[in-house]
Amino acid sequence: MTTATQTLAHSQTADMKAIIATALIGLGIVLFAGFAQIEAVHNVGHDTRHAFGFACH
Repeated sequence: MTTATQTLAHSQTADMKAIIATALIGLGIVLFAGFAQIEAVHNVGHDTRHAFGFACH
């Protein structure tokens, strides 16, 4: 019986791309909710911040 092992090539470039993409998406969500002129969208973001314990005033 033979056991074969397989390794995955994992590059640091791919990691950095994923980190940057995630940070940009998160920043976009925060900025959209924080600066939205639509009151309902702003209130959802505002209430979510308070639910996670982040002060904003």
